[in-house]
Amino acid sequence: MIGEVIKRFEQKGMRIAALRMLRMSKDDAKGFYIVHKERPFYDSLTAFMSEGPIVVMVVEGDNAIVKVREIMGATNPKDAAPGTIRADLASDIEHNIVHGSDSKESASYEIPYFFSALEIC
Repeated sequence: MIGEVIKRFEQKGMRIAALRMLRMSKDDAKGFYIVHKERPFYDSLTAFMSEGPIVVMVVEGDNAIVKVREIMGATNPKDAAPGTIRADLASDIEHNIVHGSDSKESASYEIPYFFSALEIC
């Protein structure tokens, strides 16, 4: 599914500026999702994100945050519009295939969590 996800971003005019496959530890996942620490899904989310390899990327383009979130679709695949990544590829709300920053502030925390400035092209 990695290629399909990337293809969907690129077909909508987005540019992949950085890309890496890695395996997060449970502590890495907890740090990344710290904003959700008090939410009931925090433990299951961090467990899922540390189960196996993930692909992280920086996606750029005009109005990137809004556009990427439109391409991904609603967090719950049942609510996602047809043709979005989550509607087409996700199985349920906790296994919804993709994550995307919801604001410039979130992106400024999330991007450096995985990439140095030298790794972003």
